[in-house]
Amino acid sequence: MVLKPEKEREAEAIFSRWGLDFAVVGETIATKRFIVRHGGKVMADLPIKELGDEAPVYDRPHVAAPKPPIVTAADVAPPVPTADALLRLIGSPDLCSKRWVWEQYDHVILGNTVQRPGGDAAVVRINEGPKALALTTDVTPRYCEADPFEGGKQAVAEAWRNLTAVGARPLAVTDNLNFGNPERPEIMGQLVGAIQGIAQACKALDFPVVSGNVSLYNETNGRAILPTPTIGGVGLIDDFTRSATLAFKGANEAILLIGETTGWLGQSLYLREICEREEGAPPPVDLAAERKNGDFVRGLIAEGIAEAVHDISDGGLLVAIAEMAMASGIGAELDRAPLAAHAFWFGEDQARYVVTVKATVAETVMARARAAGVPARQVGLTGGDALTVEGERPILVAKLRERFEGWLPAYMAGGPA
Repeated sequence: MVLKPEKEREAEAIFSRWGLDFAVVGETIATKRFIVRHGGKVMADLPIKELGDEAPVYDRPHVAAPKPPIVTAADVAPPVPTADALLRLIGSPDLCSKRWVWEQYDHVILGNTVQRPGGDAAVVRINEGPKALALTTDVTPRYCEADPFEGGKQAVAEAWRNLTAVGARPLAVTDNLNFGNPERPEIMGQLVGAIQGIAQACKALDFPVVSGNVSLYNETNGRAILPTPTIGGVGLIDDFTRSATLAFKGANEAILLIGETTGWLGQSLYLREICEREEGAPPPVDLAAERKNGDFVRGLIAEGIAEAVHDISDGGLLVAIAEMAMASGIGAELDRAPLAAHAFWFGEDQARYVVTVKATVAETVMARARAAGVPARQVGLTGGDALTVEGERPILVAKLRERFEGWLPAYMAGGPA
């Protein structure tokens, strides 16, 4: 940290109180030079502007991975009914509750936490408010492995959606780029592709990278981790009392699907967990649609029209609705899928949200969406104690929650995975 000289003793006292080291290691100077001395001898004397503006480019030989084929709904035969697939997915490692982890840590620092873990983004009040910060971290490594460019775009887009879903205006990102050995051309290709995707998304969404770090050579016995360019996003909420949450707020509210649904199954959790297939291209990210749909949803939140909001990501539409039901204890009656059920309910198309509104304003909201060029349709109503898709057996919300909360504690206790 950089302090005014008169603050040195005050800062040292604070560090000492908490048992932390404190040392003055330098001072700012008027000249635009970066000078390092050791034992009175100048070890480095460098121009600051050139360090920042003309840093050398890290450019190792690299090869791009071939584009994977597209997997369509017709290529995937549903092995189990929709209700059974949902139960299996909600209790899978990627989608299960992480409560076992986060409840062991202090997530209510100074009592300013407005939204606790489990939602789309954390919301932390600034002092007494009304302003608050929204924070999220996102990446989907399986997307990045299949197509680093689209995976990098998607990580940024999902962070942008998660901030939007709580009503925040996305401001900036920090990136945490985790890859294997960049001396291998295929790994360097992953790094290059992901960075290019991140850059394109950040420009399109006006979501600049303001900091970051890189961790390379993450391999064991020659096997690299999945490419994991994690994106941390921060956004601003002008009035924390108007932030949105994912929990249903009451019965007989209209459930609206915002965004286009084609039923993209490539690299989906449904394909991996239910069909035991890890293949295909990840869902493409339409950045113009991301921005348009997100701005529309943020407007509904700001106007107090949206009762509950949740972005759609891993697991698709039905998983998102199930998470909203579990957060509230309120069920839902859902209409029959307008296209192949497994693709509609579990496809991982991007730029989508679930929004609930009062039933009396549902038609008005959808008309506004059409006027704005935003795809929107009603897919059901909230109510009851079960989640029911037309033509499928109902699942009690309590049963969903049991599966959702149970996997990780059982795994950590050495039980069946």
